[in-house]
Amino acid sequence: MNKSTENIVIIDNAEQLARFAKALGHPTRIAILKHLEKQSCCFTGDLVDIFPLAQSTISQHLKELKNAGLIQGEVNPPKIKYCINKENWKTAKGLFQNFFE
Repeated sequence: MNKSTENIVIIDNAEQLARFAKALGHPTRIAILKHLEKQSCCFTGDLVDIFPLAQSTISQHLKELKNAGLIQGEVNPPKIKYCINKENWKTAKGLFQNFFE
């Protein structure tokens, strides 16, 4: 890998790490991820029963996590089933680990 390519990879990794960090920048999102990590999947309504927040608030947090790629959703009308995006979750863990070393 030449120096130019190496710099591009470093910048790409930094941007991805920042996107993950921003999504993790709220305690509710961290709690949602911890809950989803213990489950195979979960419906929005289940999260509303667990967390003392309005469904619209939970949905907004899920949207942020999904936009960052940390979770994925599957539409089963009228519900949406969410689960951890295992590939991106593994990437996030690796990026954070490298950052803190």
